Amino acid sequence: MNISLAASKIGTTESLAQGRLTWAGPLGIMAARSLFAMLAQALVTLVFVIQQNPDPLRAGTAWWSVTGTLVDLGCLGLLFWLTRREGISLFSLIGLNKTKLLRDALTGLGILVVVSPLVMIGGGMLSGLLVFGSIQPAVPAEVMTKHLPLWAALYARMVWWVIWSVTEEMTYNGYALPRLQVLTGGRTWLAVAIVGFFWAVQHSFLPFIPDVKVFLYLFIQMVPLVTAMQLLYLKFRRLPPLIVVHWGMDLFSAIIMITVV
Repeated sequence: MNISLAASKIGTTESLAQGRLTWAGPLGIMAARSLFAMLAQALVTLVFVIQQNPDPLRAGTAWWSVTGTLVDLGCLGLLFWLTRREGISLFSLIGLNKTKLLRDALTGLGILVVVSPLVMIGGGMLSGLLVFGSIQPAVPAEVMTKHLPLWAALYARMVWWVIWSVTEEMTYNGYALPRLQVLTGGRTWLAVAIVGFFWAVQHSFLPFIPDVKVFLYLFIQMVPLVTAMQLLYLKFRRLPPLIVVHWGMDLFSAIIMITVV
């Protein structure tokens, strides 16, 4: 066991013994992320209702890469409270080491180029086959394409992904996974399964479309990727390489999936 892994387990075990670590923390923050995503889309939908848009829910689906920052702010607030209860700082979840920044960046880029496309493409094909019976499923256009005004598209491409990737990694890998390892008595496979479920479910609300097949498609599509990201975290026990990977994926999606109207 490496030193950082041992330190992480010691810290969370002490928090558990002192009553500062409970199941409510990791489960609550993961569930809250999906809840915040739903509330953010509901807010946008309400705006379109007020504007008398003929299909306000569908119109609101394009905006999650803008309102996603509201989701992040809510999660960061909860993480700040939870980490403070444990007597640690919020940013200690990242595990930043200035002497390893270059290596972390290169490692992240390597994973992004070699591993991520295989996992993402494989997940999409698997999901399509299981849910729609085709590796090229006929999903609604708004799942793959967002139509936004120029200012919103610029925000999504310049700001949203920077905050989103860091917050998501802090939530699932930095906070929830190591604590669930302790709470499950060291059964890492169970901790990975629990985190993977909540992490994949979150993506079923990005965007939320009231169609069971679309919901399942988005869920299953993400299972291989979120599992791989957890396994990589268990190897590194620090977030910077994974943040680089996540930045690359989210920036790519913000560029290719958004059209300016």
